[in-house]
Amino acid sequence: MNDTLILRIISAVLYILLGGLFSGFLAGLDRKLAARMQGRRGPSVFQPFYDIGKLFSKETLALNHGQFVIAFSFLMLIVATGVLFFAGVDILLVFLALSTAAMFLVFAATSSNSAMSTMGAQREMMQMLAYEPMVLITAVGFYMATGIMNNGVGSFKIMDIGSNDLPAIIYLPGIFLGFLFILTIKFRKSPFDISTSHHAHQELVKGVTTDLSGRNLGMIEVAHWYENTFLLGVVGLFFLCNEWWSIPLAVVAVLVVYFLETFIDNISARVKWELMVKLAWGVTIVCGGLNLLVLEYIF
Repeated sequence: MNDTLILRIISAVLYILLGGLFSGFLAGLDRKLAARMQGRRGPSVFQPFYDIGKLFSKETLALNHGQFVIAFSFLMLIVATGVLFFAGVDILLVFLALSTAAMFLVFAATSSNSAMSTMGAQREMMQMLAYEPMVLITAVGFYMATGIMNNGVGSFKIMDIGSNDLPAIIYLPGIFLGFLFILTIKFRKSPFDISTSHHAHQELVKGVTTDLSGRNLGMIEVAHWYENTFLLGVVGLFFLCNEWWSIPLAVVAVLVVYFLETFIDNISARVKWELMVKLAWGVTIVCGGLNLLVLEYIF
């Protein structure tokens, strides 16, 4: 067993063990920062963990037997997505797993006859329609950037993308900006928290999670933690290369991006889904599309 394979296995195991804890702590820090921005003291940074513990200790009121299976499947698919990413496999496979997991959240919402859940599920699919093109362009951008730095030999493998001589961000500034834009949708923050939110101000109560309670809701929340860790890992991938300084650079970039998302969340009002789709596609075409054209015809 070579050193690279051992490193990939260790990275995947660490994600399983620490990915949820890392994002849970960031969620607590997010609440604290948001409170300070609003002139409040805010809860403890460990409050998200207290909330999850309370959810798993409460009675679970399921509308049907399928809710537990769907919620558990969503959690397992999200964890599997992160495991594949940190194991350094094909990034297209990783994004496919992420899209598949997102559909199980829709299934969980539509498994009941609640109008609120159904509307939340419809909005969740609108969000997928908005961000999926940029996700695909991100994968293509990594492939093209790797090809430029390796004499035309591109690769979708995450291990290859993170071991180039230069960080991919040098060739993918537009795609990076486009990915940051859709992160606001994926993190469920304003102005794009239209299907559900980590706040209590949703006009749909809690959108796709309205009819989930107890351990079922707890699994959904933990899955979001793992998903956020994975998404921040993609942010870090833009800055990784085979130089030692790229690791602290990636860590700083991840923290700055998360703070930026928290800041945007607290200065923005929710928009309608129609505007969200138009903005997301506009950013995808301008930032992502132009970046790909530059890579194709200039480098």
